[in-house]
Amino acid sequence: MGVGGLLVATATYFCFWPVPAEPVSWVVQPPPGYVGAHAPNSLLSDLRKIDIGAEHGPEHMAIGPDGKLYAAMTSGNLVRMDLDGANQQLFANTRGRVLGFAFDAAGRMIVADAMKGLLAISPDGSVILLTDRLGADDPIAYANSVVTAPDGRIYFTQSSTRFGPADWGGTYEASVLDIMEQSATGRVLAFDPVSRETRIVARGLSFANGIALSADGRSLFVNETGRYRIWKIDSDANAVDVQNGSPKARILLDNLPGYPDNLMRGREGRIWVGLFRPRSPVADGLAGRPFLRKMLLRLPRSVLSTGAPYGHVFAMDEDGTVTRDLQDPEGDYPGTTGATETADRLYIHSLHATAIGWKPL
Repeated sequence: MGVGGLLVATATYFCFWPVPAEPVSWVVQPPPGYVGAHAPNSLLSDLRKIDIGAEHGPEHMAIGPDGKLYAAMTSGNLVRMDLDGANQQLFANTRGRVLGFAFDAAGRMIVADAMKGLLAISPDGSVILLTDRLGADDPIAYANSVVTAPDGRIYFTQSSTRFGPADWGGTYEASVLDIMEQSATGRVLAFDPVSRETRIVARGLSFANGIALSADGRSLFVNETGRYRIWKIDSDANAVDVQNGSPKARILLDNLPGYPDNLMRGREGRIWVGLFRPRSPVADGLAGRPFLRKMLLRLPRSVLSTGAPYGHVFAMDEDGTVTRDLQDPEGDYPGTTGATETADRLYIHSLHATAIGWKPL
């Protein structure tokens, strides 16, 4: 094949080789940068570290009813330990990928497993399935985050109905396909443990992610990772399409400087948000160019730029006012996804860290 033929073949590949995503245009606001409440600081630098051995990626952490710290690792292991990191032990492994969990009134760990659906793990480590579909043709293919309500109801996010990690090579590949496509098929779901019915609370989210419950139980806070914003949605909403507008779903914080991941309630009314990396000017610039995004999906994933590491978590109140902001511009603790607050410590969640980072309060 001559040079001309090679060029034609290359152009044909980049323009026409099939990819599973069908990107659509969307409107992005100019990125605000790190200003105002998110002005640059180094308050997340020099974290203290808890060694976790061969584990890495403590993507989600929470304090259990036994007072122990629980962490979901990239390996699939759920690890339990004392608050200072001592006495680490394997609590359970779902044989899937746990991205979020919370504890119910009975002391069970309620798990959002990206591969398996919504699970319950008893204190002895035994695992049962609560739900993995809304109907015969409607699987819950990318459960992501979960919160339990005082009345027993369980609210959780499904990041995408288009791309499930079990079918597309894992959570990273599925998330890339979904966010690059921007078809906004993410949902907020509710499971009733009495009737065992699952219903749609809200839909139309571009990669629905972290979720938290208001103090009065009437509202849900939901991160929309693909569009850099946080929603406040009535917990009694029924299949509200957030793209069409509704008094039951309103944007609480918009145009964030990074991709929001986990949401965790802290002390004194705080809700902690993790931004796992800053926004990409390239990604923003391609919002109205779906054909170019489709071309990029034909490249090896290692070529796609994810930007320099940057640590960032912040706390807000239920009205969306940012009350604390902690950053690590050097990105020493990479892929910050959230924070778990105790009386004297703040544990920082991470997609990639090889230790658990924390700072005294």
